Amino acid sequence: MFYNSMGYEWNVFVLERSERMTVQKRNFYIMFVSNFLVAGTATMIMPFLSLYINTMGDFSDAYVQKWSGMVFGITFVSAFLMSPIWGRIADKFGYKPILIINGFGISISILLMGFVDSVEAFFFLRLFMGIVTGFIPTSLAFISSQTPKEVAGKTLGTLQMGSVSGTLFGPVLGGLLADSFGFQYTFVITSVVISLAAVLVMVGINEIRKTPSADAHVYTRKTVFAGLMHHRLLLHVMIITSLIQIGNFSIQPLLSLYVAGLTDSTDVAFLAGITFSAAGIGNLLFARYWGRLGDSIGYEKVLTFLLLLAFLFIVPQAFVTELWHLIGLRLLFGIAVGGLIPITTALVRRESPIEIQGEVMGYNTSFRFLGSIIGPMFGGIVSGFIGISSVFFVTGALFLLSYIVLILTRKMPDQDFEDVLLEEEAHQRA
Repeated sequence: MFYNSMGYEWNVFVLERSERMTVQKRNFYIMFVSNFLVAGTATMIMPFLSLYINTMGDFSDAYVQKWSGMVFGITFVSAFLMSPIWGRIADKFGYKPILIINGFGISISILLMGFVDSVEAFFFLRLFMGIVTGFIPTSLAFISSQTPKEVAGKTLGTLQMGSVSGTLFGPVLGGLLADSFGFQYTFVITSVVISLAAVLVMVGINEIRKTPSADAHVYTRKTVFAGLMHHRLLLHVMIITSLIQIGNFSIQPLLSLYVAGLTDSTDVAFLAGITFSAAGIGNLLFARYWGRLGDSIGYEKVLTFLLLLAFLFIVPQAFVTELWHLIGLRLLFGIAVGGLIPITTALVRRESPIEIQGEVMGYNTSFRFLGSIIGPMFGGIVSGFIGISSVFFVTGALFLLSYIVLILTRKMPDQDFEDVLLEEEAHQRA
């Protein structure tokens, strides 16, 4: 009788575990497809933002350039402010509702963009889009929360392949659609596809929520933020997250000018697109590998190595004399950078207590958007004073500095994030 009881309980345990794994796989596949759709379609509108603004009136070039920068950047500003708030809400209600809100919110804002007739209205819609932007970072946090710690790097690296694939094909497809059907229909098509991704999440995702214990500690937003600022490893990971975006975005607005100086071809925009996409291809090819390696030998070790590689591959881009040299180095740079996002996300997931995991992931997302804000301004200021090639030197120096700081951080005693939070809480009460 005892054996039968034990055998029954074991069978139930195995069945529940099997069902859980099946749900996790289905969730992963749905998020992979959804990320591809959202990243691909959201980047479809990026190549013609300035051209679209020019259709709203008889504006000077300076006016169009000014508003193009503001319209592009405002989305990241509002997303930077909102990400920790969405993360805290996700801790309370789950990631699925946030993904649905983000998906339909982005879809509605992009749909309305196709019907505006003033630059100001376009600006405010991009502002609203930033408030609900975060579908892809939230999906990384969601899948991370559903994934065993020992395979988090590989899983997040694989998931990133979906968004990177969409980012590579999106701008090209967007340009073709705009030329074939016009700007308005491109906005409508983009909106419909993102709505489809939101529907996939709403219908197909089954979130397995890890309920905190009844005596789980409740931390205020002030305590969580202060704890992050005093946890050496997490703070450095957040800074690296910003650095990734600075490295990508600082040269992006200047790349066509840099490419133009390396070739006599008239197809500069096309060649600049190929050059920029080379980094994405490297990212796509190696993201899963770096994540799996981090699971195997430790995230800190792989992160340290990748920062050094990023430095070694970005600095030589300042010395190239042929376009194919630049494309090759961008490919190698993409290989190095491709592992940074899944590795940093896996590290944040490992260090964060379950009851505030979403909020901490939200701060990581905020630092990512902060890099997207700083990057273009940083590149423009540096290139304006000391030339475009100097952007590669300065960005490389930031990667090298981050590498050195991470080396020093690893030599210091480990910090338990919960202990840091409790210390901050006691300090605030004193």
